[in-house]
Amino acid sequence: MMFDVIIPFLDTVFNPLLALDPTPNNPILTVFVISFIVSLITTVANKYLVDQDKMNSVQKEMKEFQKEVKEAQKSGDAKRLAKVQAKQIEMMQKQSQMMSQQFKPMIVTMVPILLVFWWMSASTVKNTVVTLPPLVYYCSLTPIWHFIGPLIPGYGAANPNALPWTIGWLLWYMLCTLGLSQVLRKFMGFEQGF
Repeated sequence: MMFDVIIPFLDTVFNPLLALDPTPNNPILTVFVISFIVSLITTVANKYLVDQDKMNSVQKEMKEFQKEVKEAQKSGDAKRLAKVQAKQIEMMQKQSQMMSQQFKPMIVTMVPILLVFWWMSASTVKNTVVTLPPLVYYCSLTPIWHFIGPLIPGYGAANPNALPWTIGWLLWYMLCTLGLSQVLRKFMGFEQGF
């Protein structure tokens, strides 16, 4: 019932994008554009829903605290270790606050991203096969993906004869999203990566 409304809506949104792809039977560019859109949405959500200054300061405090812990353990000083352990509770509270801050954008972006994935797995995008140069193939750990690929729904390459240097739509999407997210995060002034 609900699916009868959602799928046609997603088709009206994404089919024009699919029609613009120079190779609609193997929509590599469509997956790239969708990964850019999803990366942009998640990066903007992170930018405006998470207090970046607070996140950066908490991360710096955590690094300093970890250094203190290592130094205290190396020195073997009981007083210093007790002081570090007392501070550990405070640091754990700050870390849990940081985690809750990071969940805000995930809650907002999860449903749209799941809908996009659902559409991609139901459309002709699922037949996408990307041929990679050998260096990129091995650097992206694609042989491992081909080993575990049959266990992941919707991953497999559409052409089993072309497997040696190819990846399916899901791994292509993940590679595009990882790269684009890093570029967008740097462009928007984020200090830390993922």
